[in-house]
Amino acid sequence: MTTGRAGSGPGPVRGLVVAHADLAAALVRTVERISGIEQALEPISNDGLGAGSLRERLESEAGADPLIVFVDLATGSCGMAGLGVAKGRENVAVVTGANVPMLLDFVFNRDRPLEELVDRLVERARTGIRGHGCAPPVSDGP
Repeated sequence: MTTGRAGSGPGPVRGLVVAHADLAAALVRTVERISGIEQALEPISNDGLGAGSLRERLESEAGADPLIVFVDLATGSCGMAGLGVAKGRENVAVVTGANVPMLLDFVFNRDRPLEELVDRLVERARTGIRGHGCAPPVSDGP
């Protein structure tokens, strides 16, 4: 398995997955198993953290390198904390509705410029969601 960063100097875009309960860890673990790439994403749960504490945690993770904060829901503590951290920072983006297709695309394309990567991930998330028709109801007779 490969790691999320290689070499010296600024690395690829970093990714934090921020979600309710155990969802962040499950998403990251799933992406690592499918992709074989470890440490490209860091899971953060909101368990036991209010919006202020969660934002403080994200603030401590934000640095000079480009960062995408993936959140499960646009509203609520995870989304609000992510948006608070991104406010006024050109190197931090928030992407809501985190899902496996989006995160897989991220780990394979982290070397792209932040703005281009965000647009790509939003589109990938949309195309990764599909609805399939349901079977017609079974009739009990004539």
